[in-house]
Parts: sequence; C-alpha cells; structure tokens
Amino acid sequence: MSAMRKGAAADEWQSAGPTRITVNLAPKAAAALDQAVKLTGDTKTDTINRALQIYAYLERVTQDGGTLYTRSADSDELERLYFV
Repeated sequence: MSAMRKGAAADEWQSAGPTRITVNLAPKAAAALDQAVKLTGDTKTDTINRALQIYAYLERVTQDGGTLYTRSADSDELERLYFV
C-alpha cells in the first residue's frame, strides 16, 4: 500500500465523526454478534465497530500480499485463513 493511500485512508477515518447506520443482519450474523457481545461484555455498537476495524485490517494485509494464519490453543499446526 502506498504511503499516500495509507495517509488518505487514515485521515478519512480520523476526521469523520460518528455515523449512524441501520443494518439488517442475516440470522447467522446476528447470532455471531450476540456471541461476541457475550464473550467480550462490550456493547453491540462497540463490537460492530471493532469487528469492522479488524476486518479492514485483515483485508489490507491480504490485498497487500500478506497471508493470514491461525492456530488453535491445543495445537502447534498453523491453518491458513481465506476470505471469500
């Protein structure tokens, strides 16, 4: 990612005030939101905000040629993550 693109995106995100939106979640997404709220104790708003930031980061990593891996706590084996 070029420095200009990074800087422009960061300026956009930092200068914008709160934005109110309405979202229709599919049942699986609504269940995932409820699960994340229970796991973290955060509000739905905070959970959605954090999820979007993490998603944007993961997309940036993969679009810049990076690769994402995960590992279960009970295993040393890495599993590559793919986003469809």
